[in-house]
Amino acid sequence: MSSEIMSIPEDFRSGFVCFVGRPNAGKSTLTNALVGSKVAITSSKPQTTRHTVRGIVHRPDGQLVIIDTPGVSKPRSLLQTRLNDLVRDTWSEVDVVALVLPSNERIGPGDVFLARQLAGLRNGPRIMAIATKTDLVRPERLAQHLSRIDALQAEVGVSFEQIVPCSALNGDQVNEVADVLFDLMEPGPPFYPDGEITDEPDETLAAELIREAALEEVRDELPHSITVSIDEMGLRDGRDERHPLLDIYASLIVERDSQKGIMVGRGGERIKRIGTRARRQISSLLGTPVHLDLRVKVVKDWQRDAKQLNRLGF
Repeated sequence: MSSEIMSIPEDFRSGFVCFVGRPNAGKSTLTNALVGSKVAITSSKPQTTRHTVRGIVHRPDGQLVIIDTPGVSKPRSLLQTRLNDLVRDTWSEVDVVALVLPSNERIGPGDVFLARQLAGLRNGPRIMAIATKTDLVRPERLAQHLSRIDALQAEVGVSFEQIVPCSALNGDQVNEVADVLFDLMEPGPPFYPDGEITDEPDETLAAELIREAALEEVRDELPHSITVSIDEMGLRDGRDERHPLLDIYASLIVERDSQKGIMVGRGGERIKRIGTRARRQISSLLGTPVHLDLRVKVVKDWQRDAKQLNRLGF
């Protein structure tokens, strides 16, 4: 242990940053790009992220812990109310909050509301702005977007340490985002061992990858109604340790019987595709062959039922 401490440079920096923004702003894609591996699921659907995800960025001179939070939006269910509260609670626990504003969308009332809330934080974290998805706009549109972000400072009283444009999809300026974040951190020791990229439990990672596969499969039919519960997960007994097999028994939960039919698909074809996609992703992430037993379960109005939300971990 003492040799590890001795190897840490005197100017080593470490700290926590929270990405905040409205749904589908590109927070999870940027988290994955900075970490260099997939730790947060991504989708074109809003409300893809439903809990805080920690991704860890390692450098010889520092360690950055990124907390990717759910998108903040006007609550239409008890679930969204709880997600919004989760995001605000996170602000008080980090060193930097990065407001994520996608370049392909105009800054709207929701963005202004978030910026105003950040401006009202007293003795809180340092704040920066990140203009994501620059690959989707022309240079003149990006210039307008950056100017509008800058104008937020006078409009709501927020003070941005930096405003950085980037594209997580093609890697443009991702290193610059990391440089700014590390510069905003104070000197301190690492919080996680070198090489660790997330503190998410394997069960949570598996559940999220199953939900990502389901979201991509159903398109716009019922994304907000889907969640996943891992019923059982463990290495199969009696296998040679050189050839392990991870058994996962999971439930894809929806709110209506009609939604169950959509998820299962004709002759079970859709649920099979979801299972195949998820199994490959889980196996790749965990480095172990996977057997996935996936069922669809109806839990009526689970997004509005406090007891069910508690049971599902929200």
